[in-house]
Amino acid sequence: MLAPRVVIFTPSNLLGSANSLAQPAAEALLEIERRHVPLLLSTRGTRAQLEPLRRKLGHAHPFITEGGGGLFFPDGYFALRLEGARRAARYLCVPFGRSSQEAGAAVEDIAGQAGAEVVRYAEMSVREIARNTGMTERDAEAAREREFSERFFFAGNAGSVAQPFEKIAADQGWQIRRFGTFWELCSGNDEGKAVRYLMRLYRQALRSRIRSVAIGASFEDLSLLAATDQAFLLPVSGSRFDDQLLSKLPNSAKITVPGAAGWNQTVVDLLSRD
Repeated sequence: MLAPRVVIFTPSNLLGSANSLAQPAAEALLEIERRHVPLLLSTRGTRAQLEPLRRKLGHAHPFITEGGGGLFFPDGYFALRLEGARRAARYLCVPFGRSSQEAGAAVEDIAGQAGAEVVRYAEMSVREIARNTGMTERDAEAAREREFSERFFFAGNAGSVAQPFEKIAADQGWQIRRFGTFWELCSGNDEGKAVRYLMRLYRQALRSRIRSVAIGASFEDLSLLAATDQAFLLPVSGSRFDDQLLSKLPNSAKITVPGAAGWNQTVVDLLSRD
């Protein structure tokens, strides 16, 4: 591995998808490749959901899935012992979150305590997930392949059971995230931990004071952004920033252009100064 001077972390949704790669990011992606800069993708989705985009990009660097549930390394990426790593198909994975099997069992247990009726992704067919989320069946199948979380919905009156469910979950060390009509249960998922673990490896492997930067736009990106040496914030739309995110990262660099075009501008400017 060559010794770059910077590592770039980014939520994968800023680059689009395998079906619709964000063309405004093309210049920066070419410059990243030319300079051999590691681009680290992070997603709230699953490994199966991220893989098509990685193939489209020719991405050969580590990546983070399920909001920091797992950190995946291509075989042979580091000639170092990866503490806590386990084999996951053609990758080595360092898990930070508890397994989807544990999360699924916890959903059932907590639902019983809260008097809630729930239906988990694991119990639904691909067609049912697609119908309830608006995904294609291919995307629904990839979303169902969870490794560090479980998604579910309340089959009864969510208004009366969601609050006790959340309280019991929090008391037992579980985190709850909401995605439209679906909810997600996880524990330990933390993009910041994955970033810090990975940067220790880069600095050890390269014996260099390599910098880490992250680019994001929403409050969901906070953990990723806060763990790097420098954070760049994109507007969520027009010139409007996520106020909650901005309040947590007052010293971050604010970019004036939203979306993939802003991401492209940020990376090109960053690498031209590096």
